[in-house]
Amino acid sequence: MRLAQPLQALIDQLLKLPSIGPKSAQRLAMFILRLPDEEARQLAISIIDAKKKVFPCPTCGYLTDVNPCMICTDQRRDNTLLCIAEEVTDVMAIERTGFNGRYFVLNQDFNLLKGNDIDDIDVKSLQERIANGGIKEVVLALNPDIDGEVLSRYLASIIAKQGVKVTRLAHGLPVGGDIEFTDEITLKKAIEGRKEF
Repeated sequence: MRLAQPLQALIDQLLKLPSIGPKSAQRLAMFILRLPDEEARQLAISIIDAKKKVFPCPTCGYLTDVNPCMICTDQRRDNTLLCIAEEVTDVMAIERTGFNGRYFVLNQDFNLLKGNDIDDIDVKSLQERIANGGIKEVVLALNPDIDGEVLSRYLASIIAKQGVKVTRLAHGLPVGGDIEFTDEITLKKAIEGRKEF
């Protein structure tokens, strides 16, 4: 079925969004078309405004519209604890846990299969941040996959040379999960990381 060209163009753009398939893109496009003109205009302005004004914080890498960001200026945070995350979305998830330390966001996709080189990771600014003193522990909050493992080992070796404690997120069984349906690697990590009860 042929659609009006502007509608098809909107659907095509929505298809570029993560986890949006053809049906979802069509539903979103129809929703947008039904919006009152002012709400549709505000949506478009919000997208353009965010693209123009939001940038990675020069200190931690979190997305912000002020320099430094609200996390870096929060005096209630623990300056001795630094969490390294790959993406801003990881920080958003960690923040929901009540973590109260500081962050260093890589904002770089490290994927061995895509041919990324580990030397492309900006470790100089991380080393400088640690060298400025005060940091006693660095938490590696990287994905528990092969790329995250390689990156964790690389960063741990660099950080350890600066005399700082390096920890990583625990791996294991999800709360409410069934052992019977757990994959072997997750179950192995859970057994290796067991704690005294």
